[in-house]
Amino acid sequence: MSFLGKLFAPAEKSVLGVDIGSSSLKVVQLKREHGAAVLETYGELSLGPYADVEAGQATNLPAEKISETLRDLLREAKVTTNHCGISIPFARSLLTMVELPYRQSAAEQKTVIELEARKYIPVPINEVRLDWFIVPGPKPQSRGERPTSVQVLLVAVHNDELALLQKSAQGANLNVAFYEIEIFSTIRAVVDEPVKPVMVLDIGSASTKAYIVERGVIAFSHAISVGSQDVTRALAVGNDLPLGRAETLKKEIGVAQDAYDAPELIFSRIFSEARRVIEQFETAHQKTIDSIVLTGGGGVTKELGAYAKSMFSVSVRVADPFAKTEAPAFMRPVLERIGPEFAVAVGLALRQLNGE
Repeated sequence: MSFLGKLFAPAEKSVLGVDIGSSSLKVVQLKREHGAAVLETYGELSLGPYADVEAGQATNLPAEKISETLRDLLREAKVTTNHCGISIPFARSLLTMVELPYRQSAAEQKTVIELEARKYIPVPINEVRLDWFIVPGPKPQSRGERPTSVQVLLVAVHNDELALLQKSAQGANLNVAFYEIEIFSTIRAVVDEPVKPVMVLDIGSASTKAYIVERGVIAFSHAISVGSQDVTRALAVGNDLPLGRAETLKKEIGVAQDAYDAPELIFSRIFSEARRVIEQFETAHQKTIDSIVLTGGGGVTKELGAYAKSMFSVSVRVADPFAKTEAPAFMRPVLERIGPEFAVAVGLALRQLNGE
């Protein structure tokens, strides 16, 4: 979003996307070569050990600890640039679509939006950074016809969250070109349908985010209070396993074996609520969801794509953000497997590389 940063000079050859999640940090470094986005390096580091909890569990670390983890990750991944974009967690932001009166003058429209935005932000306006985006509407039926209203996507991020990210980046010697709410990065990396509504189901550690994207814009969003850490905990409790072992089983076995029914129980709850979101959207807007994209850390759960296809009546695919990058053929199987976890970091790097 525009208020969240400025793009650095295009002379920088390599760019870095930094995804600061609740359970892990991810980085992806790209460069432009012969018109293509070339993958140079990537890496992930769990935040659990830095918070004295098991890997895969959500954390709430101070800036100093995040900086320490970032420095370790940048070193281990052999990152060679400090020019980056950094993600803002969806949980620390507010996105809402509102209908406001249309004004022909851009200055008047800006005034209307900024005044009306105060009604929709649940905290004092001076405690957040506000941005907005006018959603393109249908073309006028006749020449000279003017709309009476506009759809506006309001975006607000709490100042405390921006301060935390800025301090974390400074402690890791990163030169931040922009900050971006994670869903916008994800859309850039995994949504290819230009017109029809698509659901992005982002299964994070602490929660799942369901977004409906239409014409590249978020038309609807919903938070589900169940995430991949709940799968790990259910596996651990139901089978008397340490959390670390349960986290490994989730990725290696997932919903592929009847011996462990905990993953299926948790994911069925997530998918059932996602179905309700789809029904709500389709009823309200008289439109049909074209497909579903699974992403986030939970998206790497083995056989999750196949299980999801049995739960929905529309096309389902697991996100493969690295498909938008050039990489050696021998790396493709690994990149496809881990792709859902890196959607945000890839999207951040692509924004810089494309000069958006």
